[in-house]
Amino acid sequence: MKGRIHSFDTFGTVDGPGIRFVLFMQGCALQCQYCHNPDSWDMNAGRQMDIEEILAEIEPYLEYYRRSGGGITVTGGEPTLHAAFLARLFAECKRRWGLHTVLDTNGFCEPDHARELLEVTDLVLLDLKQIHTEKHIALTSQPNDRIKRFARYLSDLRKPAWIRHVLVPGRTDEASDLLELGRFIGTLANVDKIELLPYHRMGVYKWQQMGKEYPLDTCQEPNAGAVARARTIIEQGRQSMPMLRPELSL
Repeated sequence: MKGRIHSFDTFGTVDGPGIRFVLFMQGCALQCQYCHNPDSWDMNAGRQMDIEEILAEIEPYLEYYRRSGGGITVTGGEPTLHAAFLARLFAECKRRWGLHTVLDTNGFCEPDHARELLEVTDLVLLDLKQIHTEKHIALTSQPNDRIKRFARYLSDLRKPAWIRHVLVPGRTDEASDLLELGRFIGTLANVDKIELLPYHRMGVYKWQQMGKEYPLDTCQEPNAGAVARARTIIEQGRQSMPMLRPELSL
């Protein structure tokens, strides 16, 4: 069995705890307007690798991952498109080395498709991009009902999760949307942390190289005050719900 790989990073520090091997998978059903990896959308691009090839890339750095409390993170693109392959990869990482495993996903996946993968996943980073359905379609080209269903499934499993939300001025920062996002998070029983990620323009050059028009060309990065405001509103929404997880890292 082979997976289609976009790229990998042997020293990742932002996609889960500790130092991590970050594997970027190829292919995504969403086309987010702010995506910094639009070259990862095409399911037929990338490099095909088998599990042993990937394990060989991980092994030289095991000491860093172990000492830092890190492990392996799969992201994309969208990794759940490769659920069966990644389930085997995670299982082997655990069998050989006991590595901590993280799935970084947009949640656009039916639960049954990812069941085997989630069994060998220690932590899910779930990206909730926009809570309002029509705005989600405008932002990503897809509705968010499947994503909400996946989030609730993770909650029912009590699968540890960090919620990620990219704060994009004019797209995902409206107060009513942030409040509703906080309320939705407040209904989930498995969330340990909320990561509010400021929009950035580091991937714009990829759109240009691919001959694609960048849809957020006039959008500016949010300042610290805007991020603090958004964090406050999300927390207000979360606290307005029955407190399933009162202790939460923001």
